[in-house]
Amino acid sequence: MGIGKKVRLERIMNRDTGKTVIVPMDHGVSSGPMKGIINIKDTVEKIAEGGANAIILHKGIVEQGHRGKGKDVGLIIHMSASTDLSLRKNDKVLVCTVEEAIKLGADGVSIHVNIGAEDEKQMLKDFGAVSKACLEWQMPLVAMLYYRGPEVKNPFDPDAIAHIARIGAELGADIVKVPYTGNPDTFRKVVEGCPVPVVIAGGPKVSSDKELLQMIYDAVVVAGCAGLSVGRNIFQHDDVSKITYVLSKIVHEGITVDEAMKILQQ
Repeated sequence: MGIGKKVRLERIMNRDTGKTVIVPMDHGVSSGPMKGIINIKDTVEKIAEGGANAIILHKGIVEQGHRGKGKDVGLIIHMSASTDLSLRKNDKVLVCTVEEAIKLGADGVSIHVNIGAEDEKQMLKDFGAVSKACLEWQMPLVAMLYYRGPEVKNPFDPDAIAHIARIGAELGADIVKVPYTGNPDTFRKVVEGCPVPVVIAGGPKVSSDKELLQMIYDAVVVAGCAGLSVGRNIFQHDDVSKITYVLSKIVHEGITVDEAMKILQQ
């Protein structure tokens, strides 16, 4: 890894812990306007105040999310897109370039690949091309990898998740984002099988704060992953700053779920 990537990675990861709290807010393309991302600038402010390391935005919303004041937060530009209105929403296409992201002041870029989807081969080809450009420009690459497609029976299958995490490392990602397998023992094998940092995806909105905190604690503290990339469960929370803060305390300090709940309830 060159010095350019190292410098930029330190803007989206905690340089002391080697872990990260990333909040993706790219959902406007896939799902349209929703609670939490209507006023991007306000939500970014709350997330930054809570201590997140980075946010993920699509290129067209960067200016709306730029505050020009307050606590800093790393910027990752998302390069993939599909919509829930499509008949083949699992087939992602590239809608941005690394060069565009550089011009927008990005500290990193991210792509989304659905392994098992009908257009998997094109997404893998795009992954390779983006990885090459990231190496050339020394831009950190976050690969969001999911096991989704017409023949997929269990999108959280531990062996499949371990496989897709390894794909991310093999094709040049600097950080790999995958779904949680539901068990820290099986997720530890995912982490052990991937030679680059693994972060856990947040998935659908959870039913309770404790459920979210337990999942993150099990994945990070018990299984040893490098942090989280959680969207809706943070930006749709009733107290965005506080949930970001307690999740950051779990990731970077390893506080317990009970300690985190006490902070939330204060």
